[in-house]
Amino acid sequence: MKPFIMAVFMLSSVVMVAQQKTITRKELLKTALDQKVKSTEIQEIRMSAGQGAPEHLHPCPVLGIINSGEAVFQIEGKEKVLLHEGDAFYEPKNVKILHFDNASQKNHLSLQPFI
Repeated sequence: MKPFIMAVFMLSSVVMVAQQKTITRKELLKTALDQKVKSTEIQEIRMSAGQGAPEHLHPCPVLGIINSGEAVFQIEGKEKVLLHEGDAFYEPKNVKILHFDNASQKNHLSLQPFI
């Protein structure tokens, strides 16, 4: 009986350890780029409290994620949206970005675009 109890105990311990090491994935953004990619760049951008980016466009698609803070984001022809920490964003090629502004007047905004 003791070997059986030991085997059950060991098996339940292995199951608990396996459950603690589970990898989880959460899709943040899925988009088609429709172009050949020859190189890419990842940056970290920090914006001061209340700071906004001027209207701009990119010669290539830009994907990114908000590391901390909140951003007011608007692509030409679309509604403004509020991006929160952990949100992903997509700026299409050759389309005006009307707003990419720090939504806070007190805290900085940190984001990582993948160009």
